[in-house]
This record gives sequence, C-alpha cells and structure tokens, in this order.
Amino acid sequence: MPSIMYDFSVPMFIKNLNILSDILLKAEKDAEKRKIDKSIFINARLYPDMFPLVRQIQIGTDMVRLGIGRLADVKAPSFEDNEITFSDLQKRIKKTISFLNKIKANQMDGSESKKIEFEIRKNNFKFKNGQIYLQEWIIPHFFFHMTTTYAILRTNGVKLGKRNFVKM
Repeated sequence: MPSIMYDFSVPMFIKNLNILSDILLKAEKDAEKRKIDKSIFINARLYPDMFPLVRQIQIGTDMVRLGIGRLADVKAPSFEDNEITFSDLQKRIKKTISFLNKIKANQMDGSESKKIEFEIRKNNFKFKNGQIYLQEWIIPHFFFHMTTTYAILRTNGVKLGKRNFVKM
C-alpha cells in the first residue's frame, strides 16, 4: 500500500526545491547581466522587519528537511546557516534534495497518525498528528518562504513570472 504522507510531500518538495533552484539561477544570471552585486539580492528584504532572501531559503529548507525527518523518524542533517552566495544557497538546496531522495515511502507509513512535538527557540509546538503537521505547518511554511524569495527577487527587478514558479 502506498504511503499517502510520502506521496503528498517528498516528491512535491523535491519538485519545488528544483523550481526554487531555477529561480535563484535566473536571479544570479540577471545580476550578472545588469552588473549588480549579487549580495544585493542575497541580502534583500521585502520590508525592513522581514528576513532577507538568504534567510528565506534557510528557513524554507529547514522546514522541509526537519519536518520530513520527524515524519520519517530519521535524523535530518543539520546545516550551519552560513550561506552568503548564490552558490552556497544552491548547495543547501541540493543537500536538502539529497536528504529527501534518501527517504523511502515506507519510512513515512503511519506518520499521518503520529503525534509530533518539537521546540524552536523555547517555543513548544505540538501537533495531534502528522497529517495536521504536514498540512498546517510544513507545507504552508515552505511555500511562504519560497513565495517570499520569489517576491524579493521580483521587487528587485528580476524578470520572473508565474511560469517560473509553477511548472508542469
């Protein structure tokens, strides 16, 4: 029997991480073409109190890596959050995809009913089950950070459109 939790998460995250990688590649090429210091894009924000692009990528990949690790009962690798270039961000995305590719569907069997609890900076999070955790925490957080990355780049003049974000 196929794992619904795996089928609705891991392949979708891999696909969208590859899309995110393509968006970053387009931004890097745009910076080169317009002779803009690439760090301007890496450190750009939508608003002063929001995280910069680099942090959006870090949090988005953390959500996926740590979340799927919890659901699959696998220790996810830790990343240092020390990226400063497009190349660094691409490596982070590739390492996240590599981790996801190692997850097997059967590792997520039954995770839809598994209670999930964890702590982030002294905040405790409890989810009644893995399905709610996936639907209401991992997926929305990932797409928030992916969308914010896209919006930061668009705001800075990178020629991106819906087709760069939604690919068939």
